[in-house]
Amino acid sequence: MSTQTDSNKKDLLRGGQFLVKETSAENVFTPEDFSDEQKMMRDSVQEFVNRELMPKREEFEKKNYELTEDLMKKAGEMGFLGVSVPEEYDGLGMGFVTTMLVVDYISGATGSFSTAFGAHSGIGTLPITLYGNEEQKKKYLPKLATGEWFGAYALTEPGAGSDANSGKTKAVLSEDGKFYNITGQKMWISNAGFCNMMIVFARIEDDKNITGFIVEYDSENPNGISLGEEEKKLGIHSSSTRQVFFNDTKVPVENMLSERGSGFKIAMNALNVGRIKLAGACLDAQRRSIDASVKYANDRVQFKTPIANFGAIQSKLAEMATSAYAGESASYRAAKDIEDRISIRQEEGNSHQEAELKGVEEYAIECSILKVAASEDLQNCTDEGIQIFGGMGFSADAPMESAWRDARITRIYEGTNEINRMLCVGMLVKKAMKGHVDLLGPATKVGEELTGIPSFDKPDYSELFAEEKEMVKKLKKVFLMVAGSAVQKFGPQLEDHQQLLLASADILIEIYMAESTILRTEKNVNRFGADSQKEQIAMSKLYLYHAVDTINQKAKEGIVSFAEGDEQRMMLMGLKRFTKYENHPNVVELRKTIAEKVISENKYPF
Repeated sequence: MSTQTDSNKKDLLRGGQFLVKETSAENVFTPEDFSDEQKMMRDSVQEFVNRELMPKREEFEKKNYELTEDLMKKAGEMGFLGVSVPEEYDGLGMGFVTTMLVVDYISGATGSFSTAFGAHSGIGTLPITLYGNEEQKKKYLPKLATGEWFGAYALTEPGAGSDANSGKTKAVLSEDGKFYNITGQKMWISNAGFCNMMIVFARIEDDKNITGFIVEYDSENPNGISLGEEEKKLGIHSSSTRQVFFNDTKVPVENMLSERGSGFKIAMNALNVGRIKLAGACLDAQRRSIDASVKYANDRVQFKTPIANFGAIQSKLAEMATSAYAGESASYRAAKDIEDRISIRQEEGNSHQEAELKGVEEYAIECSILKVAASEDLQNCTDEGIQIFGGMGFSADAPMESAWRDARITRIYEGTNEINRMLCVGMLVKKAMKGHVDLLGPATKVGEELTGIPSFDKPDYSELFAEEKEMVKKLKKVFLMVAGSAVQKFGPQLEDHQQLLLASADILIEIYMAESTILRTEKNVNRFGADSQKEQIAMSKLYLYHAVDTINQKAKEGIVSFAEGDEQRMMLMGLKRFTKYENHPNVVELRKTIAEKVISENKYPF
């Protein structure tokens, strides 16, 4: 666990503050900052994936659930299932960045395994790590950390999906007060077919909120639990997904997780961790999709030349690499912020549980941003991969077809991307109301700037990224202008205006991703020299160029939909001013620079 100096404490921004405070490049963590221990961990995970998972990709497509279970056991023997479990419960007790790194590199080969891994080590184990009492942790965590037992997470019901707190599953206290009898139906339960334990959410009497329970499952002695057939799914074919039925399932009262009625809170906090981990799980899948695509483009000859020599293919490879690089930059930036926040809280006397809980909760906005961005980038990446492969891409004999299908679920689970978009803006507004992030001051300043006289001075943009960083500042003003006006206009009713929230969320997401990408590259230029970062500089500029376009479009959509007359004219003028480049980048040249590197190295090389 990294320790924090006092100066670092001051520099560590709270969740959401990236929007109103400047972050210096020296204060972001990047993949180039991995310690030797972290690199060793990454290498051993990659070796496991290349040896055990990659050769069996075709098997995973044949709904071989036993294969997934066997490989999960092997992952347990290697210690990978217990990375985030404290050492006193037979885990490795690694910091947050390392747990993120394991999820990242173990998830690149097949969505079937990465879903099983994520459901077990994330939402299946974490609720006990974070909310279990000492007896519960001693009893269950060693089994889960080593892969002796597998966990599942039973929240979703036929009538309760995104509205997770509306579940109908009931928990009734027995007359002798020793058991709760659980009755109800859960669906889409990952790992249901081979789990030994489930985190189950049920409602006691007419409680406003659901309650969490640890429920053991033994197929020899089912205790009122029965499973539906394996679901027929678009992708993740060898991930066990079943309905689970509870009929007077007896659960000892000591298996209640945390206290009565805190299930919704447990579910939401488990999902916060799940979201940033899911972003991590999309990264190596992108790298491997790029690897496969560029190898094919270098080998495939048409019109007497490898298709990698064509600008149309180079454009795709450059965009795929840029998205992957941005995803890495933002995901590890946030992961380290969470790890540092956990360290600070532990130093202040919080228990490991409390520190981790609050550390992740602090960055819930960033977790939602990353989940949306990485899942959508992965889908685009696999889609373009199919296109590069052409007709072969559509064939199940080539790797892209299954990668594309497996990618599709990432935009749905851990909260749909629509829910996460609305959450990240909603949480930011709530933080502002609580005084944790000062949005009002900066938003007022932007309002004054709109009515003031613009400066006509020609800024000096000779230094690397001077214009790009100025651009990021201006994009933050766009968010404050649009979201600030919307909050003023609609107040608490803003959440009823979902289309405005979605547009605002896209602005917020692009700001975080673009800024993270630029800061990573700037930090590496400062220490490794600009010559070694030529392609990274190009990717940072290309990502920002697209972000400006997206923000322009989404802000305009918001402004013309809720403002009219003079206010609308003034805001549109402001938008024009805040999205204006002094020196437009040469987009074709940027793509060419990036693609040449990817093509010459015949892989994702960053």
